[in-house]
Amino acid sequence: MAKSPKRSGDEVKPHTPSATEIEAIIHGSHGDPFSFLGVHEAGEGYLARCFIPGAETVVAYNLAGEEIGTLARHHDAGFFSGAVKLAGVLPVRYRATRGDAEWTVTDPYSFWPILGPMDDYFIREGSHLRLFDKMGAHPMKHQGVDGFHFAVWAPNARRVSVVGDFNDWDGRRHVMRLRRDTGIWEIFAPDVRAGSTYKFEIVGPHGELQPLKADPYARRAELRPKNASVTTPELEQVWDDEDHRKHWSSIDQRRQPISIYEVHAGSWQRRDDCSMLSWDEMAARLIPYCIDMGFTHIEFMPVTEHPYDPSWGYQTTGLYAPSARFGEPEGFARFVNGCHKVGLGVILDWVPAHFPTDAHGLRHFDGTALYEHADPRQGFHPDWNTAIYNFGRQEVLSYLINNALYWAEKFHLDGLRVDAVASMLYLDYSRKEGEWIPNEYGGRENLEAVRFLQQMNHHAYGSHPGIMTIAEESTSWPKVSQPVHEGGLGFGFKWNMGFMHDTLSYFARDPIYRKHHHNELTFGLLYAFSENFVLPISHDEVVHGKGSMIAKMPGDDWQKFANLRAYYGLMWGHPGKKLLFMGQEFAQWGEWSEERSLDWNLLDYAPHEGMRRLVRDLNFTYRSKAALHARDCEGEGFEWIVGDDQENSVFAWLRKAPGEKPIAVICNLTPAYHERYELSLPAAGRWREIMNTDAEIYGGSGKGNGGRVEAHATGSGWARAGLTLPPLAVIMLELEQ
Repeated sequence: MAKSPKRSGDEVKPHTPSATEIEAIIHGSHGDPFSFLGVHEAGEGYLARCFIPGAETVVAYNLAGEEIGTLARHHDAGFFSGAVKLAGVLPVRYRATRGDAEWTVTDPYSFWPILGPMDDYFIREGSHLRLFDKMGAHPMKHQGVDGFHFAVWAPNARRVSVVGDFNDWDGRRHVMRLRRDTGIWEIFAPDVRAGSTYKFEIVGPHGELQPLKADPYARRAELRPKNASVTTPELEQVWDDEDHRKHWSSIDQRRQPISIYEVHAGSWQRRDDCSMLSWDEMAARLIPYCIDMGFTHIEFMPVTEHPYDPSWGYQTTGLYAPSARFGEPEGFARFVNGCHKVGLGVILDWVPAHFPTDAHGLRHFDGTALYEHADPRQGFHPDWNTAIYNFGRQEVLSYLINNALYWAEKFHLDGLRVDAVASMLYLDYSRKEGEWIPNEYGGRENLEAVRFLQQMNHHAYGSHPGIMTIAEESTSWPKVSQPVHEGGLGFGFKWNMGFMHDTLSYFARDPIYRKHHHNELTFGLLYAFSENFVLPISHDEVVHGKGSMIAKMPGDDWQKFANLRAYYGLMWGHPGKKLLFMGQEFAQWGEWSEERSLDWNLLDYAPHEGMRRLVRDLNFTYRSKAALHARDCEGEGFEWIVGDDQENSVFAWLRKAPGEKPIAVICNLTPAYHERYELSLPAAGRWREIMNTDAEIYGGSGKGNGGRVEAHATGSGWARAGLTLPPLAVIMLELEQ
């Protein structure tokens, strides 16, 4: 390819390409079409060669529209070559004809590369933190021509072409250039417009044609069941969230109230025709609802592109693309911006542990096990029939780490909840003896996954100090939420799966038996401050035959509602941040299904509306009282008052924060009504009842302390009070003085 013309009008010696070379071009088997097609120096001038299927004549022009040569056809398939006179720099355009038809083609082989040696260096080193600006498809003006730059990693491929509706899905027309140092293929495709569908046509290392592959870095995809990638402009969003981001980057998140509403975007609400809401429609409904309910964050189950609705997004084929189910990517950016304008954070459920085996996805991407391990003992997940990322490969780590940074930078996301961390950490996860390969020291710990998680958290917090990463980790792996420099995984928070398991086990029991299982509620406090915990009541608890939260509760309908109100009161009074899955805030009876909207009609009934009011008031009480949130993750914020009254199934504790009035949380978890239950409080005086889950407004019996409790000094430093304990209820008291 010529760098620049020598002299206008220089002569070119006649040259007829060999039949072998022509056949290689028209069959898409030429090893390096950039060395052959396009414009090249030839003797004292320049020679142009092009492949335009279906053309009968071709005339070359420069960008100014001046004719610079007529090319001769050497093959009926559409191969042409001929001398051209360059009066300016590359590129060139060809005007092709066939009968009465005429069209223009800008020669993709007359453009210089986009990626440079510094990209190669950082990619090889594994330190390139802006791959999302380099890989995939990006619009640009290159050498004076508008088009899209495509780049994809396929180091073992013999040939890679970008195919799409702009070239009739013909893999011979945009064969890409291989950057041998990195295994990345790239091409600038002139005149391609936003909204074009495309994939990569890959010939594997042994000459086998692979299924067409979607772009791993695609920022937009077709709506299922179609699965092509879609060219899209760079995201443009006028952000109005400076105050929101400044706040979260300047404070200790552990000491802030965090109450998360977990949402499946496809089934929270639907249109009247049962179709899914767009992001703008969701913004008009979901944002005001969450603000009214007092939640601080929305956590979306995966909204990255995925082919199969019942996977709920956990088997994603497009980590960089917001799902087309809800509209264009700009809609999601507008949604996040709308949340931030009213102080609501947005967390994305993120799945870097595994990926599905759909033919258009990452599996055997270039004909080899590229993103996954080749050995199924390492590369295949037996529970989900998915492929496991090869965390030992630097390019795979870069792909995933850049994805985390992409969501934080481009969409201003406040956090990532990382799915299935336990499956990443253990080489023998869900495997029998002989079905897994030990690490280099003979152990079962996946040291490569550990390094990945540490690097991901290091770069995420280093680049975006206001971000929050949350691990769904179900084992006792140490220091999940401790800093990397202290040997931790570096997460901000960890889901407390033990709290969820033990408390649900306790509340599912008939109250008459609860005294025999008292430790199910006290045991969690032995480790409650070993990590920065989020208390999760997630979608996992209301699917696969588990029923809904209200359906788990024992007794008749009145007792079911009372038990669930008490459960929420206990949870919001317990140390740890809060997470509640949609529909459970108003006690939906039915098990959740991704196929339909929540049962919002239940709010017409008093018990369900009462439950919603309770969750709302719990949120606002939790947020307004520092004693309930400022030491969620530190032992100094908790003190037992009553932990050993098994006979009555009564629990009581203090929540505290420096400089704040303490709050006493008292739980009566049987239907027994105690008119004067004696307990100690840390100070004499009047204690105000700031929460009572048995209040009539919530659907309870209305029993309580009339809003006040008097505690009398005893001379021992603590005071004594006689309380009314409503049945199956939690009350919270705050010292008035």
